[in-house]
Amino acid sequence: MKSRTKWFLGGLALVVGAAGTAGAYWKRKSVTAVQKREKGHDDVWARPGMLVVFRAELMPGRDREERTFRVKELLPSGRVSLHDVNGEHTETEFEPVV
Repeated sequence: MKSRTKWFLGGLALVVGAAGTAGAYWKRKSVTAVQKREKGHDDVWARPGMLVVFRAELMPGRDREERTFRVKELLPSGRVSLHDVNGEHTETEFEPVV
């Protein structure tokens, strides 16, 4: 094989590799943008008026009915405020919603 052909094939391989890398980067960028756009208010773990139950470890000695509270509002941080309970609470403090 002539040296000129080797240079041509090497340059071609470099161009194809760069194009593949650029394509993968742009595709990943567009996929993450779509995922961020799709995640909205529909994908939340609690809604106002919903009943949530504190985990038994956080309120030992209380029945399930005594650990159940109603969500007052969902805060921008993803936490909730509850009726009849002071403070903000996270999803990890409650039993999983079935």
